[in-house]
Amino acid sequence: MKRFFGTDGIRGYVNTYPMTADMALRLGLAAGTYFRDGKHRHKAIIGKDTRLSGYMFETALTAGLCAAGIDVYQVGPMPTPAIAFLTKNMRADIGVVISASHNPFHDNGIKFFDKNGYKLPDSVEDEIAQMVLNKDYEWDYPEADKVGRAKRIFDAPGRYIVYLKKSFPDHLSLNGLRIVLDCANGASYKIAPLALEELGAEVVTMANAPNGTNINLQCGSLHPGYVADKVREVRADIGLALDGDADRLIVVDETGTVLDGDQIMAICAEYLMAQGKLKNNTLAATSMSNMALEHFMSERGGSIIRTNVGDRYVVEAMRKFDLSLGGEKSGHLIFHDFSTTGDGLLAALQVLTIMCESGKKLSELAQKLKLYPQEMENVEVTRKPDLATVPEIQEALKNAESQLGQYGRVVLRYSGTENLCRVMVEAREEKLVKQLTKELAKVVHAALNK
Repeated sequence: MKRFFGTDGIRGYVNTYPMTADMALRLGLAAGTYFRDGKHRHKAIIGKDTRLSGYMFETALTAGLCAAGIDVYQVGPMPTPAIAFLTKNMRADIGVVISASHNPFHDNGIKFFDKNGYKLPDSVEDEIAQMVLNKDYEWDYPEADKVGRAKRIFDAPGRYIVYLKKSFPDHLSLNGLRIVLDCANGASYKIAPLALEELGAEVVTMANAPNGTNINLQCGSLHPGYVADKVREVRADIGLALDGDADRLIVVDETGTVLDGDQIMAICAEYLMAQGKLKNNTLAATSMSNMALEHFMSERGGSIIRTNVGDRYVVEAMRKFDLSLGGEKSGHLIFHDFSTTGDGLLAALQVLTIMCESGKKLSELAQKLKLYPQEMENVEVTRKPDLATVPEIQEALKNAESQLGQYGRVVLRYSGTENLCRVMVEAREEKLVKQLTKELAKVVHAALNK
């Protein structure tokens, strides 16, 4: 059965199922009902990004949570990881984020954190979904004097900035560093420049004037070319591109070269290993991370644990195996000693720490990991059967893997939020990568659009 919650909460086109106001109201009711245990007065933190529809969903969720007896604290536009932090810091029972991350403004989404700042496991999400989707569900409404109150919290940005700065060593400063920062017209538009400036950096800020409809519009982590151009123009030391909810980071070195999450993980993992701070000398990465990262870690006496795609699954593996660093090549980076989820700003500060401590330019640090050629094609599909049950796809996959041998691999997976099947091929030979990606995509398209 297709899950109501995807890999990163519920997401979709605004005012179209499931992203409707009445569904958000039921979500608030369901989440409040699930987490309310009657032992004390419960509270929820609600944050959002800068989408126009955020007001609508914030109001609907607040109504549902209050009706379930939960006090609601609204913090306005804040990065997703800030809500995870605030939920734990303010001793709340639930954290709620209204955001569709890197998607265009006409999409929106809703995701939850537990009291410790972690995304909910599938089993909990499924229980909440059952309440939401059961039209005949009988809500256990509290008495009239037990309904929740709602209020706005105005000092939340300052709390988060202090928390971020504590992850940056006291003996270091960003004085003398010029940083290009792209806020994607999203949730970090106020916080990110302030945090970096307070640490001493000269910040050249881009895309920090949200109007409700320009979030991620030709800016942010999906369009790092703009940051790269600006880095070269102003001769900056580093460029940072965040996405709409600031849980993702793409970094650009001083030459204008765009680095992906794998390269940043390699830089950070090597540094932490040298400091004796990479727990179990192991890194958590998803199935999409480059094979070169595995070889990089093994050459230094470390290893990688592979997870399903999605930073929540990376975090689950990190908790299970007691790891301190994990992430995705897409730029979700988790530093578990500081955070419970992907945090673009925090990750940027860790990279800046390494630059300051080593005295090396970012291009020099990034040279140590030579990525294998990798190609990915998103194939639109009309159905999503278990790929293992589709004979023609399995035959094409077996043929491709036999050609790649031990120096390449293929990953086929569905998008958790869109009607897409992602075809990824990786190997040492770029020509073979392109050929097999094209062949597999053709087979997938034919098989899943019948």
